[in-house]
Amino acid sequence: MLAATLPLIASGALAQKAAPPAAAVVAPGPDAAASGGFDISAVQKLLARGDAAAAAGNLAEARRLYDQAREASKRLSSFYRSISGAFRGLDARIPREMDDKGRQALDLLTQANMRLAALFRREGQPEVAVPLLVEVVAALTPASDLGRRAYQQLLEIGFVSTPYGAGAAN
Repeated sequence: MLAATLPLIASGALAQKAAPPAAAVVAPGPDAAASGGFDISAVQKLLARGDAAAAAGNLAEARRLYDQAREASKRLSSFYRSISGAFRGLDARIPREMDDKGRQALDLLTQANMRLAALFRREGQPEVAVPLLVEVVAALTPASDLGRRAYQQLLEIGFVSTPYGAGAAN
């Protein structure tokens, strides 16, 4: 079991809870710098570039860009949460702004996860898509549109077997 999981971990496909190395926090990477900074718009640009690469059939480049968008979104979310906490009780405007930006970063993270999952499914690797889809369901709940779509994909893959119908009787 461990031998089967190691390639997934090495590829960065599994969701990681560990904090990124200090160098990754300080230097977000050449793509973020080239896009004008390390913020929400930089992640949106990474996703757009990944979409263009996927449309052109360059799946390796699309994966690289989606992975970068995913990691940048995680870091942004963490940074916004930290700033929000630092200003709680001091100036309500700043935590509100940081919480809003954190929600945007979470939305971008789920978009990157969904794109990566679709890419892995396209490459015939549904088992690598599972952790990404589970992360979307957990982050957004199955009551949200994207959470429902992620759960539906888990159903299609065969990871779950009970269909979910929002608002339907149990």
